Amino acid sequence: MTPASFSSPLSRRRLLGAVGAAGAAGAAGLLGAGPAAAATASGGRGPAALVIHNARVFTGTAGGGAPVEAVAVGRDGKILAAGSGSAVRRHAGRDTDVVDARGNTVMSGIHDGHVHPLGAGDRSLRPSLEGAETTLPELRELLTGFLADTGGAGAEPDRWLVVEDWNPVGLLPTGSVPHHSMLDALATRRPVALVGGDGHNIWVNRRALDIAGITAATPDPVGGRIVKGADGQPTGVLKDDAQDLVKRHVPEPSRAELVAACAKVLEQAAASGVTTMMDALVGRHELELYQALAAAGKLPQRIVPAIRLDAGQTKDPAAALAYARGLRREFEGVRGLRFGMVKVFLDGVIEYPAQTAALLEPYLDGNGRPTANRGELYTSAADYGRLTAAFNKAGWQLHAHGLGDRAVRTALDGYAYAHRVTGQRDARNAIAHLQIVDPADLRRFAQLGVAACMQLQWAAEDTWTMDALLPYIGPQRHRWMYPARSLERAGARLTGGSDWPVDALQVWNQLRTAIDRQGAYGTGELHRELEGLSRSSVLRMHTAGTAWQLRQEGLTGTVEQGKAADLVLLDRDVTRCPVADISGTGVRMTLVGGRVVHDADSEAGRAAVARAARAGSGPRPAAYAAVHGGRHHACGH
Repeated sequence: MTPASFSSPLSRRRLLGAVGAAGAAGAAGLLGAGPAAAATASGGRGPAALVIHNARVFTGTAGGGAPVEAVAVGRDGKILAAGSGSAVRRHAGRDTDVVDARGNTVMSGIHDGHVHPLGAGDRSLRPSLEGAETTLPELRELLTGFLADTGGAGAEPDRWLVVEDWNPVGLLPTGSVPHHSMLDALATRRPVALVGGDGHNIWVNRRALDIAGITAATPDPVGGRIVKGADGQPTGVLKDDAQDLVKRHVPEPSRAELVAACAKVLEQAAASGVTTMMDALVGRHELELYQALAAAGKLPQRIVPAIRLDAGQTKDPAAALAYARGLRREFEGVRGLRFGMVKVFLDGVIEYPAQTAALLEPYLDGNGRPTANRGELYTSAADYGRLTAAFNKAGWQLHAHGLGDRAVRTALDGYAYAHRVTGQRDARNAIAHLQIVDPADLRRFAQLGVAACMQLQWAAEDTWTMDALLPYIGPQRHRWMYPARSLERAGARLTGGSDWPVDALQVWNQLRTAIDRQGAYGTGELHRELEGLSRSSVLRMHTAGTAWQLRQEGLTGTVEQGKAADLVLLDRDVTRCPVADISGTGVRMTLVGGRVVHDADSEAGRAAVARAARAGSGPRPAAYAAVHGGRHHACGH
């Protein structure tokens, strides 16, 4: 290969043909493979399928050394070499495709350690309020339009209107309390349900309550609450697991509709640079969808499904383990899936008015006075410890939803118990969200080998962290919001996730916010001087760190010889550009196991980029105006 051809631009036709076909064979064996399978280097046999040069390669490995300028990808889907341009050149042959990175970053693909991609696909099939704040007349006008758009008179009286991204604190004037009578005034007999963007609330009309059989005599389910008025009658608002009393009556989209919608959002994730995802809420329904996507060749990422266990299952570890093993046996042959994770909710959300996150000290009333509310803890430390021990013994990992400091401590206490009784030192259990962590618990993460899985796109001053939170927890606890740097200094393994579709999937703004604690949409920096991370820490957190959490660090997460070629080529150098510019990063190309799953210059790639841009362009917080998305929409509560 001549120097001239080495510096030539990418031939898209050849790349998608030669590399895509060659990489697919390698990827077929790599998707779902464990670290041992990936640890064997490809040996450099034959010329590379692809060489990317003139790059600033972020390898993600420890230590210094000479700058890495080029990467060669073998025809088996593994990295042949990463080094200087001259060193990598020898792996190129006449049929090698060559990409000029133009001085921009090549790095491991993003590993999303807590996400709900199928929830994003499902949600895309329904109208959305985009978290907006409205007066009651404005809300009724919007809903009237949705009624017309979803069938109009032809949908009367039985077709459900389900609307996503209702803002539970968004009814104006501030302090207005939702009631089914407000929805009953709509000119329809149809059942109406507004699904909270926080995932922990649903607001329904009287018709929906009647269909669900919810009356004053209906007891609260375990882990949920039917909100009732002073008269003892249901108001139409249901919290946490009580939502299922209504949701079970809502007809599901067809399988074909869901598969098509999910395929599009997975393309969107690939266009954002995501190559591995830990789906943090999985049951049979989701596994069947993954099975259908894989069969259709529409599953571009590696997926680690976390099987959800409800509060009742946590009290019977043997039965819970049998349930998880049964699902694994049934679906472990699906290419692209790798089992070994279960998910448990320990608490809810912290923002006013939900305030279901479990706190060590009570919430305040907004004027500095303690209330009697410390939130809700769905599982005790004793039960969680016994559950963790049973699963860890069997080789499984636990992934806990823990927002409040009491939930975080409960998880750590459970992990400590499991550590004592099993003797295992590398269980790699995790706690997700970590919105508030008591400083006394920081060192326990490293001591117990617990992954701190953080969603740092929320670590900015905005309506959620200021208006809906600061008055209700006070400045002393508020300082410990998303304590990323404190955890890092205490030796914790930081891992990253988006929790999409809780918020729009904006991977690169997420990384930027972890650094400057403001991001593109914050109104100020949230304790940046105390908790902001370095650029290299953030890049490792969302690549090698999360790969470690998911037990695939031998396969992916760094750019090294023998690793799977799960790579992204960006449109800028994120290792050097101004921090604020990281938000706008574009992904030119994404590879999984050497197979091109996103090419920004292709027709499909352009469409995926456009969808990602639209999904991330909704209204953003400005005091209590137009909150986009919410907290834990897809977390199953």
